Amino acid sequence: MALRDDTGAAVAPPDRVRRVVSLVPSLTEAVAATDPGLLVGATDWCTHPAGLDVVRVRGTKNPDLDRILALRPDLVVANEEENRASDLAALREAGICVWVTVVRTLDQAMVSLRRMLAEACGLPVPAWLEEAERVWAAQPEPERRRSAVIPVWRRPWMVVGRDTFAGDVLARLGVDNLYAGHPERYPRIPLEELVAARPDVVVLPDEPYRFTADDGPESFPGIPCALVSGRHLTWYGPSLVTAPDVLRAQLAKEAP
Repeated sequence: MALRDDTGAAVAPPDRVRRVVSLVPSLTEAVAATDPGLLVGATDWCTHPAGLDVVRVRGTKNPDLDRILALRPDLVVANEEENRASDLAALREAGICVWVTVVRTLDQAMVSLRRMLAEACGLPVPAWLEEAERVWAAQPEPERRRSAVIPVWRRPWMVVGRDTFAGDVLARLGVDNLYAGHPERYPRIPLEELVAARPDVVVLPDEPYRFTADDGPESFPGIPCALVSGRHLTWYGPSLVTAPDVLRAQLAKEAP
């Protein structure tokens, strides 16, 4: 039976999916935590779960299409933001079934994961996903709200803009993105402008750019900075269960 993925594209996976290639780290972890035997391939950036032993197919933006085809997957799972449309089109033209997710809010992530795992992969809804839904539904209203700048890259400086999963996650924890109204989703903003915006806090994740105590905070003199886990901020998978506690604790450890 033909299904439709998050983009609305028709997808017709086999009645029983046995071989899956994932082109997104968070989706790799989601599938592996639900049924690790399904995964036969993943990107070089798929670092969770630890010890994942599958064929590596290069990166999210430059997948080795020949290697993917050689794995004979029943299904390739991807994301409209992380993967290039041209690569996904090439896989489809080669006869591969491709399921594309679209995730820009926490609620959208929960629905998307349920659909991918249950409808595309034919798996029961996993306990970790039900727990993630409960954890986030039980989150209290933040006691205070703070404005923030959320860089994701430097040289050039790029920040979280409108309609992003990371922005929605932080908003639920009381941290409001100053660039949420920007026309671009990941705008390039000069450092001088970021500093002049005078946010209450600068949120520095360790991916995609690896900000550290020695690489990032020095650019925002006089503004508190919080170093946070990029996996818990930007991944939609099993990490969602612990993300609220992990991020809340890291946001409280501001470095002047």
